[in-house]
Amino acid sequence: MEKIIRTTHQLDATNRPLGRLASQIAVLLMGKNKATYRSHLDEGDTVEIINAAKIKFTGKKLEQKEYIWHTNHPGGLKRKKVKEVFAADPGKVLTIAVMGMLPKNKLRDQMIKRLKINKI
Repeated sequence: MEKIIRTTHQLDATNRPLGRLASQIAVLLMGKNKATYRSHLDEGDTVEIINAAKIKFTGKKLEQKEYIWHTNHPGGLKRKKVKEVFAADPGKVLTIAVMGMLPKNKLRDQMIKRLKINKI
């Protein structure tokens, strides 16, 4: 069995659009940038994000976009604007965007653990 070599990538989020940054992070976490990529194995790298609070939102996403979830209780539909979530924790918005771009299987939890976000 081959040894997986993981490198650390440090990305600066200053003035980078949220979606473009998230897609770049997802590629690095999955390991799609490597010649040895295999979809059934977790061979991705570690990604560190600096200046997450300086992410750029294009259009009116900050005011109009909402995160919607249900608590599975009657009347449990919850909504929260991106602006509120970003004000409380800028890294959470980026994490949600990256989670949506990773494969929806057992490997996703392992991949997202290698994403380190510095809010400053």
